[in-house]
Amino acid sequence: MRIEERTFLVTGGASGLGAACVERLAESGANIVIADLNGEHGAALAARWPNRAQFVETDVTDEASTRQAIETARQQFGELAGAVHCAGIVAGSRVLGRDGPHDLGLFARVVQVNLIGTFNVVRLAAAAIAQRLPETQCPPETQCPPEEDGERGVIITTSSAAAFESQIGQAAYAASKAGVAGMTLPIARELAAFGIRLVSIAPGIFDTPLMAGLPDAVRASLAGQAAFPPRLGRPSEFASLAVEIIKNPMLNAAVIRLDGGLRMSAK
Repeated sequence: MRIEERTFLVTGGASGLGAACVERLAESGANIVIADLNGEHGAALAARWPNRAQFVETDVTDEASTRQAIETARQQFGELAGAVHCAGIVAGSRVLGRDGPHDLGLFARVVQVNLIGTFNVVRLAAAAIAQRLPETQCPPETQCPPEEDGERGVIITTSSAAAFESQIGQAAYAASKAGVAGMTLPIARELAAFGIRLVSIAPGIFDTPLMAGLPDAVRASLAGQAAFPPRLGRPSEFASLAVEIIKNPMLNAAVIRLDGGLRMSAK
């Protein structure tokens, strides 16, 4: 799929993996709606491309909020061709900790944001993308996207290496990201009828604001668990894969690990 002059929604786009995707898409000539709760950073990032980027304060767990971000894309730029969903949270807690059993509300919150929030973005973005007419069905008097194979768009979600082998204390996070991975194939099969692809990226340990608060020793330990390169991933590397997924029509219905061969230990 062509990126130039196409419009993409990037959730969690104010920082970390999402911000890196915003930058790569903007460099490739895309129009972008940055959807995030961080208004200060999101607005500042959008200001770098005043004619091609728009920030919308968005809670991905809220239907009305997410609909508004998608509607902004359509009003501002005339269409929505894709979405890169990076919004998510991390929370660690043992099932049986010093203060008792795992807080049920915390578990529900992580699943609400990471899994239900992902599904909310996917379903609403897919509905908007499905309204794009592929060139093969386009009336002569209408401008339609010149995509091959009748492709209408692509949606990228973010799972995690933790979906496959996670550490003690990460039951909620692992469950939420395993859910994202698990729903990729059935949704991709369904959306294929509309010319929409769905791919999930499962990153390992990346150098994002979520990691910045960890002690240096912990960061070094996590980085050293990767086979090669033995370091934290860079957000630009995540963004590079996201762009390739958009451009390559044969990437579909897959969960792609991006982790340097990381296989996390129990602790």
